[in-house]
Amino acid sequence: MANDSRELVQRTDGIDPQDEPSVEWGWHGGFPRGSIIAGWTVVVIMFIMLIGNHTGRTEDLWLIGVGILLAAALVLQSLRKRHAWRR
Repeated sequence: MANDSRELVQRTDGIDPQDEPSVEWGWHGGFPRGSIIAGWTVVVIMFIMLIGNHTGRTEDLWLIGVGILLAAALVLQSLRKRHAWRR
């Protein structure tokens, strides 16, 4: 006869589902390569958006500023990944 209790399976891998809810359904990780590709895609799109029919320069300044900040963050992330900070 099947047990109809709603208890979660006890895990022995040392990861608490309260701290990391994705453990319950079996996925735990990130998309480091995908996030870098998406970041550079957004930078390129932001600079392409400079070509347009807007008349003011406020939009241009925001697009350039945010694009440069995002590109700097991506370069910094790449440098940190290559040269890990070790104690």
